[in-house]
Amino acid sequence: MKLLAIESSQNKEYYKSRYQQVVDLGVDLYVLNGEGDPEFWPADRYRIAGSREATKLVESAEDWHRTERFDGVITFNEAGVIAAAVVADALGLPGIGVETAKASRNKYLMRQAHERGQAAHPRFRYVTSADEAQAAAADFGYPVIIKPTLGAASNFVFKADSAEELAERYQQASEGLGGMYWSRAEVAGLDLGPDGLLVESFLDGREFLIEALAWDDEVYLGSVVDRITLEGATFDDDVHHAPTSMSAEDLAAVHEVVKAGLHAQGLRRSVAHAEVRFHQGKPYLLEIAARVGGGGLDEIARLTAGYDPIKAVVDVARGVKPEVRHYQPTGTHITAMCLISEESGTIREIRVPEEVSSCDQVFLLKLTARPGDVNIRPPHGNSILGFLGTTGTSYREAMDTMTDFADRIKATVEPK
Repeated sequence: MKLLAIESSQNKEYYKSRYQQVVDLGVDLYVLNGEGDPEFWPADRYRIAGSREATKLVESAEDWHRTERFDGVITFNEAGVIAAAVVADALGLPGIGVETAKASRNKYLMRQAHERGQAAHPRFRYVTSADEAQAAAADFGYPVIIKPTLGAASNFVFKADSAEELAERYQQASEGLGGMYWSRAEVAGLDLGPDGLLVESFLDGREFLIEALAWDDEVYLGSVVDRITLEGATFDDDVHHAPTSMSAEDLAAVHEVVKAGLHAQGLRRSVAHAEVRFHQGKPYLLEIAARVGGGGLDEIARLTAGYDPIKAVVDVARGVKPEVRHYQPTGTHITAMCLISEESGTIREIRVPEEVSSCDQVFLLKLTARPGDVNIRPPHGNSILGFLGTTGTSYREAMDTMTDFADRIKATVEPK
């Protein structure tokens, strides 16, 4: 089986471990980057189109397809969802379609789809000025959320509790758009929908992260994870726990809203990463991405729910229904977190002691930052050092171990 992985603009080496998982499943994996590092992947299975332009990506993919005959196209990159759909369509391979990809990437188009499909979502308004943002907030009531339409990883996503705070956050988000990787990494030469800011009403309850699968008329919640981070003005310090603490009744309600959202976006055969938050006792959609979740959410799904999102990506790409069941926890407890240094500047060193890296309870230890990288913190960006996850016989045991180990990992950052 031959699959073609797409990144319109390579995100450092972030997805390399995911690609290796695909290879470990017995796949011959080829990688096409619009822009990328020449040494990123083995030379006989790697090409750089030299541009993020859709036409260039398609030309490179078609030329390669004539000799290799790919069975499917995949991406793990949020900024590669539309590019992968474009290439799959051009090669006549299974895919979600370009318009569905846009509705699953651009948050404004996504909200419009949810509205049409009557999938519960916060109130929203696309704004092009500070005055329009203030008018939306006055209509919705504070607090409100402001976020980019083509963002990801919580970059320039802020909660504002007052008109004064919204004015400051609007300026910070507006200034950040131009330099944000996620919008600059998108496929070029296509209308991707409005590239700007949304103001949304605030949802006041707990948040859950879901690895889902749409297959024709059915939707499966393969994995469900609790987000247990304390709420703040930014959304960058994620801490997660699984299995979920949701009741069976709430889980059924979440299934219905995720199914409605997936179908509203046009996702009929696709993996998906859904984020849901409760408000006044009912679940609402934060977003649904047409890709698997980042960080260690794939490994969390395998450990705590017996669902493999990476294998599901492989199966969906070649048009085969993955092995999946409706959510059923295995009984294994995990906690996981983003590793963060609050110091802005150049990373000189990240030290992980052996008692952390060699511990059997550590199921996830992934450093995504390297010495020489610039660490940027809110409100200017949202860099992270990596991810840490630990197992336990209970939530408390897993959490205590993770907290202890996170404190032992030290980053040296040279201020600007």
